[in-house]
Amino acid sequence: MRGPAAMVRDLAARTPESRERSVDMWRALAICLVVFGHWFVVAVTYRDGRLSGYNALDTLRWLDPVTWLFQVMPIFFLVGGYAGSASMASHRASGGDGIGWVLRRTDRLLRPTTALFVVLPLVSVAATVAGVGSELLGHAAWLASIPLWFLLAYLVLAVLTPWLHALHRRAGLAAPLATVVIVAVADPLRRGLHVPVVGQSTYLFAWMAIYQLGFCWRDGLLRLSRGKALAVMAGGLVALIGLTVVGPYPVAMVGYNTAPPTLALMALAATQLGLVLALAPAANRWLRRTGPWSVVIAVNAVILTVFLWHMTAAAVAGALLFPTGVLRQPPPHSTAWLLWRVPWTAACALVLVVLVALFARIELRRSVLRSAEQRGPWRDGATVLGLAAVLAGLLFVAFSGPGYHGPTGLPWAGVLSYLCGAAVLRVVRTRPVLRGSGRLSPRQDYGVVLPGMVSSSSPAGWSPSRLRTGSFSVGARLSDEEAAAGSVPGSRGPESKSDSRGPGGMEGLKGGVQAAVASGSVPEPVPGCSGSCGALGLALSCSSRAVTASRASRSCRVHG
Repeated sequence: MRGPAAMVRDLAARTPESRERSVDMWRALAICLVVFGHWFVVAVTYRDGRLSGYNALDTLRWLDPVTWLFQVMPIFFLVGGYAGSASMASHRASGGDGIGWVLRRTDRLLRPTTALFVVLPLVSVAATVAGVGSELLGHAAWLASIPLWFLLAYLVLAVLTPWLHALHRRAGLAAPLATVVIVAVADPLRRGLHVPVVGQSTYLFAWMAIYQLGFCWRDGLLRLSRGKALAVMAGGLVALIGLTVVGPYPVAMVGYNTAPPTLALMALAATQLGLVLALAPAANRWLRRTGPWSVVIAVNAVILTVFLWHMTAAAVAGALLFPTGVLRQPPPHSTAWLLWRVPWTAACALVLVVLVALFARIELRRSVLRSAEQRGPWRDGATVLGLAAVLAGLLFVAFSGPGYHGPTGLPWAGVLSYLCGAAVLRVVRTRPVLRGSGRLSPRQDYGVVLPGMVSSSSPAGWSPSRLRTGSFSVGARLSDEEAAAGSVPGSRGPESKSDSRGPGGMEGLKGGVQAAVASGSVPEPVPGCSGSCGALGLALSCSSRAVTASRASRSCRVHG
């Protein structure tokens, strides 16, 4: 059995040249910068037996311009829009609908988040029983839940993606530009006239504009020369300086300019957009090297686990190292404070490695999504209900503040709402498909495992655990991101027009079946079965009833 390192190297070697690798690089880099930035500004204090802390940005004003480098959430939403557009286009092309895509897309987002919602309350209850003070418990739970505000905004956009993508196909660049205009109108209303509801709307529209720019990037509407991309970057930087240094907005890109997002943050987003587009060609060339690309793949594989647990790592490191005197507490304006940031960051990283080792398997696991495409009012209604409960729970927790919320640490109403919604969505995704329920959707996945399919005579690069065609999958399913961006041979990529070409398409399937039949490991197919393999007559896309009836006479197994 191969280890994770070998699997990563194998994926790196099989990535097609056409993949926009810079998207994956920017996603990984953005999250790493966010994690490091959070750890750097967390200042923990321990005096008179009391553990507390504060945000160093509140006292070290010279850090305000530095936040321009570490506020990279606009980049994450940009590449998220790119990936969402690619995935949605692939899903639509294979016959899937919007609700089915949302169910699949939110599966990976919610699995690691659910682990956080289960573990934190259990640990908080245990800490309460052990006699930990309520004030410390409330502050620690709030610190650990800080990443949830971002997840809430990103999940909302993921839910809206089918409709946003349809709008993008009609309006193109006009869609994000119109959204920016909404932010430009709502932000002054909040600042000048203190209109609460209109001003708070930028929580949605600001990130939506950046997310839709990712759609435009993926579809080639932002294909700019390096000079034009640098001009966009320069224009955004000039606007940012004008709005902050000269204008009324604070210089720091954390705090006021993000809660809710302001025009100054939109100027920063324009600056980062120009930078990303300008560096994309050089980044793609560099990432064709196996070493850097393998690192990017490895980070992206556990990226949500890293993000969700990095503040928990800071809370654990602070509780272990400051009361014991391992780390010192010099004045924040001193050089010694900066030097002690190094061991503090290293300690947080070490704790995070342990947490990732414990919880990454939840993110890495591929769920068997049986009924995501079994359309009907039950599926649609339950999906809407589950998503509403999940979003309400995240909203409640994300904006609850650092106070004491009971022995569960997090507000119990928010935890209960989230867990109930996640459970409903889980049932919808994994509800068994009824036998004889009629024609299956083209997107309905059936993993067909043929004994002995992989042999020394199989075509190069072909594997039953990685192969997908338009109407069925062989072995383990690909993620939407893999199928959309072409991360493995034979998968549908932005440039692909058909799944029937190449070693991983229909020709590869026929070659693999022929090799297995020739070697004697698979019996000859039943004559007269009209399937997708033409002359071979192997009915890989028959209905579940037909496959069940012939199961005893064939050496194949269908996982419904």
